[in-house]
Amino acid sequence: MAEPSYEELKARIAELEKQSGTRRSGKLEFRVGEKGGVSVYGLGRFPVTLYYEQWIRLLDNASELHEFLEENKAEGKLKLKEK
Repeated sequence: MAEPSYEELKARIAELEKQSGTRRSGKLEFRVGEKGGVSVYGLGRFPVTLYYEQWIRLLDNASELHEFLEENKAEGKLKLKEK
């Protein structure tokens, strides 16, 4: 079996990037891993993976997290993207 040429590889990469458009669209994607962890893709370079109980604890404390983020944003402690 002959190895693909540079042009063929570039075409294949372009095709795969079109198929995985969700990655760059900013849309969040959720997946369940082999060990039962739920991963969120699309937040950054790497997925965020927690188990069910951890997601529930985090979501139960969403208002406190939001409050904490707002307090620390005002103090300039968080790294914020400039728009």
